[in-house]
Amino acid sequence: MENGFETNSVELLGTIISDAVFSHKSYGELFYSFTLGVERKSGYQDEIQIIVSERLIWKTPFSVGQRAHVFGQIRTYNEAAEGRNRLNVVVFAREFHIDEENLEDENRVFLEGFVCKVPVGRVSPLGREICDIMLAVNRMYNKSDYIPCIAWGRNAGYTSKLEVGSKLSVTGRIQSREYRKKDEEGNITIKIAYEVSILKIEA
Repeated sequence: MENGFETNSVELLGTIISDAVFSHKSYGELFYSFTLGVERKSGYQDEIQIIVSERLIWKTPFSVGQRAHVFGQIRTYNEAAEGRNRLNVVVFAREFHIDEENLEDENRVFLEGFVCKVPVGRVSPLGREICDIMLAVNRMYNKSDYIPCIAWGRNAGYTSKLEVGSKLSVTGRIQSREYRKKDEEGNITIKIAYEVSILKIEA
């Protein structure tokens, strides 16, 4: 098992909702990107960006509407957009399978890392306690992924008191969330943010 995989693992099972398009080339290997729709119990569908190597899909029938099972890691990178750096959050596939059994959607994440920014506690419009956390998770070649996480209720109360550098292990799910952003001219655009919704914490 690759060093670091134990501290950053994702299992997703959902429906392919976009065609695979070329993403990048690394050491002669081609990588493609597609969107996987994973339904929550509430019926809302999270739309997760997947990066997959050509070697995992070149012999696999791949089309919109198929069910896919992905095992991998969350990866983050900065991308220059509109004169600012934007944090992109994707799932890097280690395994990719077409689901022939029509199993229920799955969305499981395990992360172990260090709090790298002061946690931001707040209260939702409905009065629920929330805390935003940025978790630095190490991987090979002295690299780290900086993964936005959100805690709720009792977990939010606990994480809001953590100091930068605190070690944290969390389980949860990766989710997509639409938000509206207004520019200097008053135009509103709809953007998508990705984060890990924390279900369980181990300090």
